[in-house]
Amino acid sequence: MDPRLWHKVAAISGVAALGLGTYGAHGFKPKNPSYNDVWRTANLYHLVHTAALLTAPITSHPNIFGGLLTTGILAFSGTCYAVAYLEDRTYSRLAPFGGFAFIGAWASLMF
Repeated sequence: MDPRLWHKVAAISGVAALGLGTYGAHGFKPKNPSYNDVWRTANLYHLVHTAALLTAPITSHPNIFGGLLTTGILAFSGTCYAVAYLEDRTYSRLAPFGGFAFIGAWASLMF
C-alpha cells in the first residue's frame, strides 16, 4: 500500500472534522447543554489525530500508524459525535476501543 494514501485519508478526515466542528459551533443545539462538551471533545481528538495522520508516510510503519489513528478517529470521535447528537450515552461502547487505538498508534512510533 502506498504510504501517501494517508495524506488522502487525512484530507477526507480534515474536511469532516472542520465540517463537524463548524456544525458543533453554530448549528448543534442539544436539549442538554452538557452534550456540547462531548461534541467538542470528539472534535478536538478528531482534529489532532487528523493532523497526526499527515505524518504517517514518514513513520517506520505507516500503515499501522495510519490505520490505528483512523480506527481511533472513527471509534472514539465517531462514537462521541453520536452520543452528543443523539443525547444518549448508551452509544458510547466503542469509545474505549478508539482510545486504545490512539494509544496503539502513538506507541507504534517507538518501533
